[in-house]
Amino acid sequence: MQTSTLKESKETSAGAQSLPSTMEAAVFAEPGKIEVQEVAIPQPAEDEILVKLEGCGVCASNIPNYEGRDWFNYPMEAGAPGHEGWGVVVKTGRRVTKFKTGERVAMLSYKAYAAYDVAKEEAAMKLDDKLAGKPFPGEPLGCAINIFNRSDIESGQTVAIVGIGFLGALLTQLCKDRGAKVIAISRRDYSLEVAKSCGADHTVPLHDHWEIIKEVKKITSEELCDRVIECTGKEWPLNLSGELLKNRGKLIIAGFHQDGMRSVNIQQWNWKGLDVINAHEREQEKYMEGMREAAGAVAEGRMNPEPLYTHQFSLDETQKAFEHITQRPDGFLKALITFS
Repeated sequence: MQTSTLKESKETSAGAQSLPSTMEAAVFAEPGKIEVQEVAIPQPAEDEILVKLEGCGVCASNIPNYEGRDWFNYPMEAGAPGHEGWGVVVKTGRRVTKFKTGERVAMLSYKAYAAYDVAKEEAAMKLDDKLAGKPFPGEPLGCAINIFNRSDIESGQTVAIVGIGFLGALLTQLCKDRGAKVIAISRRDYSLEVAKSCGADHTVPLHDHWEIIKEVKKITSEELCDRVIECTGKEWPLNLSGELLKNRGKLIIAGFHQDGMRSVNIQQWNWKGLDVINAHEREQEKYMEGMREAAGAVAEGRMNPEPLYTHQFSLDETQKAFEHITQRPDGFLKALITFS
């Protein structure tokens, strides 16, 4: 393709990389419509690095941005709201000391549906040689670690995971590695098969409220669960999760997206004496701690995300990627936008 050839020639010079002045980026132009536009390449501030992206994960939390909500403004900034990027450092700000060009990194940034993005020095981490050539969407992998750590899982406990997408599958792996018994509850037959491949001891379709409770009681000999991790972000499964917990159990809210309020059964939560843990971190350093631990978990085999990356799309196919994540065709779990 001629455009690609021209870009490659602009990016290569004798002995060093010559950066282009523009790049391609996905733009959420209006609800349900994503365009790829040529925009100015970002320039790193004194404490930032510029990263040529190898890829960016497509996050379910971006679905409201794609579908549209009254409180969003369109068009959104180029590359936004991509936040699961990884790639190679191509330029550093004057005050940056921890990174140099050519190093492979994962980072927290917010316009990563693009060929390049910038990140603060403290919001990036080097990727170990053991991860060479592997996709590493650091934010969701770190998120899984942080949720797991907040869940206080112990060997021998019974843990129900409600909603087996990418996050639920990773949490299944981590809970099994810790020695817990896992009951995976999810809507799609495909998701339940993924849960089995990740080590789930039991699978239950997320269909009928009372049948699910009945099945979990049967599995646990009427004792119910020590922990329930809710990953769907939806109201009904959140209330179902409270039903599945034994007295003084812990309800971990892992999925909750920016699409409005929820009505929950506080009376039940109070009666059972449940600990309710909102497990998403908001502090940057906590995110980074999770990402660093995730890199170790992947390198050591405690967490294996690669089989869960079911679909890869080019930047030009970002619209198609979001059609997949909203429609969830059979066989879909996690999409990556990748760059050659």
